[in-house]
Amino acid sequence: MDKQMTAQQVVSELRNGMTVGIGGWGPRRKPMALVREILRSDLQDLTLVSYGGADVGMLCAAGKVKKLIFAFVSLDFIPLEPYFRQARQAGAIDVLELDEGMLLLGLRAAAWGCPFIPTQVGLGTDIVRKSPELQLVDSPYDDKEWVAMPALNLDASLIHVDRADARGVCQIKGADHYMDDWFARAAQKTYVSCDELVPTSAFNHPDEARFVFWERSQTSGVVPIPGGAHPSSCAPLYGFDVAHFKEYTGSAKEGGFSAYADKYINGQSESDYQKLVGGLEAIRALPLPTY
Repeated sequence: MDKQMTAQQVVSELRNGMTVGIGGWGPRRKPMALVREILRSDLQDLTLVSYGGADVGMLCAAGKVKKLIFAFVSLDFIPLEPYFRQARQAGAIDVLELDEGMLLLGLRAAAWGCPFIPTQVGLGTDIVRKSPELQLVDSPYDDKEWVAMPALNLDASLIHVDRADARGVCQIKGADHYMDDWFARAAQKTYVSCDELVPTSAFNHPDEARFVFWERSQTSGVVPIPGGAHPSSCAPLYGFDVAHFKEYTGSAKEGGFSAYADKYINGQSESDYQKLVGGLEAIRALPLPTY
């Protein structure tokens, strides 16, 4: 079974108004090549679910987002993603702001086919008070009240991984695979970009198979795009591009997103984009962050 696709084919399967999950974490292992392809498209009115970074900021800046369900939107060393901040302050998007654990539970509920998962997370906080779509439920076993975290059912998920085979087996060797396995299972369709397309035999050894975190049946399409997470990181292959992120965030104060997009995205192919940022060799030379 060959699930290889192009980024253009992936975006052609998305529709206006869809709920789209984006894997990764802040500036780490985001499917940015797929995000850039959405930016080149006519898609709009999307509901995004994300532990957000520049993926969210760019899509908000381009007017693609109707609603955002998120735990944070940050570039890590730049705490507040500027274009998300502008959209939020202007009231340009609807939002459901969640604790990180609540978002995880919402993905799990969707993956398990449950309407909600009860949790103590969020009790007594403004997360519940200011979010009317979050409801409280009584426990049938004691007198306690719980937050009923609703399922975050996704029409599609976009994820970037280190390696994948054509059948949809995906491997993440970074220190943390974040919540990408739950994004994959919570979605009707999951599209994965990968830095390297490898033969299935690459996963035969247990030392390789243990870095596979979801079933290949959950993967709908595989898009080989070396460097496709840039400017976010893809550990252990490369770190995030600090200089490029500074240029991107600086555009929020001078020139605006249209100036950034005209330089790097509009009318450019992914190959053109990578040439503009120094090429794959430069991307792979980006140092991994140290904490």
